[in-house]
Amino acid sequence: MNKSFLQSNGWEQFQRSVGHQTLRMDGILIIEKKLLFRKKYWYIPYPDFRFHLPVGEAGISDFRLFLQTITQQAKKDNITFIRIEPLEPLPYNLLYPVKKVNDVQPAQTIILDLTQSAEKILAQMHPKTRYNIRLSQKKGVAIREADSSDFDAFWELMEKTTERDNFRPHDREYYRKMLQPHPNPPLPKPFGGVKIRGGNERERCKIKLFFAEFEGDVLAAGIFAFCDETVTYVHGASSSENRDVMAPYALHWQIIQMAKVESYKFYDLFGISETKWPGVTRFKKGFGGKEVNYPGCFDIVFNKSWYAKYTLMRKLRRYF
Repeated sequence: MNKSFLQSNGWEQFQRSVGHQTLRMDGILIIEKKLLFRKKYWYIPYPDFRFHLPVGEAGISDFRLFLQTITQQAKKDNITFIRIEPLEPLPYNLLYPVKKVNDVQPAQTIILDLTQSAEKILAQMHPKTRYNIRLSQKKGVAIREADSSDFDAFWELMEKTTERDNFRPHDREYYRKMLQPHPNPPLPKPFGGVKIRGGNERERCKIKLFFAEFEGDVLAAGIFAFCDETVTYVHGASSSENRDVMAPYALHWQIIQMAKVESYKFYDLFGISETKWPGVTRFKKGFGGKEVNYPGCFDIVFNKSWYAKYTLMRKLRRYF
């Protein structure tokens, strides 16, 4: 499994820019989030221990040891619970109650192997997807990287997309800060002072916005994370106009080709679900690739009474 941008140094700096405290334990990024009454919890997205082993160790059989260490530290810091989205199943018989909760990040995705030739990648796609890519090229859909002056056009397209497809986006400022370049200052010393294999493995993550345009109009937009060996399609938006020119297909095919040229090994379409996003899932599956399933999202609970209040407030918020 490839390393996720959600564990990168660049993503850590972005999380700080939107007001979250962060820390690392044995190289794993932990994002601290606030609750009411000065309570807080830790969120750990997609931790991959193969990239964070102490020098000289051959394997990560000790996922359980990491969890024991982090739960001990969380208790000391008065953390209400830890929310974790692991890439492998949680061990049984942990010291604290574990609750399965709604996913924050996708539990299913599709990943393309970019080490193959472009011809082989195309051959693995659904015939209709190949046809739409060629049609978009014939129609003259143009792809370009956007800059800061294009943000309003992106946000307008995002608002139209969320209204049409009935889902909740992040707020405007969240996307704006995501697309800003983030400095790479020294990070706080991680717990335990563990030296990480291979030197600085927390590579800077480049977040880029691309547009697909037709006759001067922006018809599709995508935010992509270029990190480690993977390019990830993080967020997207599309117009209801001129859908016959297949702009989203042109956009993805251009980024796939760009990623190959820049020697990235994987292209992650980042999120499928037949029940939640049937249309998006059909679109993404058309590109072929390997379907990957993660265990999902879990809360490790330390303070049962506060956690019960938290879950009750979450339920009430859905109705009001």
